[in-house]
Amino acid sequence: MKPPHSTGPLQGVRVLEHTKVWAGPYAGKLLALLGAEVIRVESQDSLDATRRYGVQDINAAPGFLAVNPGKLSVQLSLKTAEGRRLFKELVMHSDIFIENLRPGAVSRQGLDYEALRAVKPDIIAVSMSMHGGDGPLSYQTGYAPSFSALAGLCHMVGYPDGPPKLVNIRYGDSSFGTAAAFAAVVALYHHRATGEGQFIDVSAVESIASMLGDVFMDYFLTGHIPVRDGNRHADMAPHGCYPCGDEDWISIAVPSDEAWRALTDAMGRPELAADRRYADSGSRCRAAEELDRLLGAWTRGQDADELSARLRERGIAAFKSVNSIELIADAQLWQRGFYHAVMDSLQCETPIAGAPWRMSVSNPSVERAAPRLGEHNDYVLGDLLGLSESERQRLVDEKIVY
Repeated sequence: MKPPHSTGPLQGVRVLEHTKVWAGPYAGKLLALLGAEVIRVESQDSLDATRRYGVQDINAAPGFLAVNPGKLSVQLSLKTAEGRRLFKELVMHSDIFIENLRPGAVSRQGLDYEALRAVKPDIIAVSMSMHGGDGPLSYQTGYAPSFSALAGLCHMVGYPDGPPKLVNIRYGDSSFGTAAAFAAVVALYHHRATGEGQFIDVSAVESIASMLGDVFMDYFLTGHIPVRDGNRHADMAPHGCYPCGDEDWISIAVPSDEAWRALTDAMGRPELAADRRYADSGSRCRAAEELDRLLGAWTRGQDADELSARLRERGIAAFKSVNSIELIADAQLWQRGFYHAVMDSLQCETPIAGAPWRMSVSNPSVERAAPRLGEHNDYVLGDLLGLSESERQRLVDEKIVY
């Protein structure tokens, strides 16, 4: 059965995904959220680890469901010559190809850019790896903590008197995947203007390093080696995470004199706004340690939810530090459409994190959950490639399709 069309600026664009785990699938997810038809090529004999992680049912793994909504799944064993031939036929019907396998894997499969360009000269091929496709480190493989550490991000995380820390969330994968999706869209604009395809070589380490531009620029201009500063901010104070009752914490950020005055009123300490030691952002940053003590003494024992609501009503950036369950239950994120429910082929509903953007004309979204393994074999092999039912059955019998 042909899946329903998505809506959005990439409606009519077909993306072929040969990816694993998170970074590559996340790039495909963003393109799906923009309306592209994204086809995952996967197989029982080379299963994505996220389909197995933490579950027995490979179609119900939370990690896979989170990163692959709205996509299609076709099973093709790329360990077989015919599977690879059919893959190349799919390339002929596609606009964008994305892969994030180990360095050299697609070349060994005969599916590198030159091989794909031979069958589809204007294909846009996006290759994602830790250090890029060439250079002395191109042979290395890694995952999100490696990306963040090698790019320098982990050096910036932690407290002044402590060691570097791993980033708690998988910042490396999502940032890397976003860079790849952005590059694919830029290449698509180029294709529409010129008719030309291109090869895009995306390095995870370089993608993450680009997020630290201010730090690198400071070093190049001044020779200053950055130090870890906990929750401090170079231009804001108070800025940090403060203790509340029931072992909860609240994050508060004061970016302006107006916000500082509002905070001192909320504290019942208007005299602090008139104190010359805290007169402007520069002086407040110099007094950040003292302000943290004052603010921590005030927040301690208060209810974090109630306090954050009161502060936001006054225009002060404040939010309770939440766990995963509290985050998915946040009413504001549901009301703003960041979360929404999608339906799978068994008519089961599951929530997903939607598009991290809003559009002035329309806000495309996906309505389908992540696909079951091989759910769209008939559409991809039959409708797109034109294989008859008997030909598709032969592929199953020969374990080219599972």
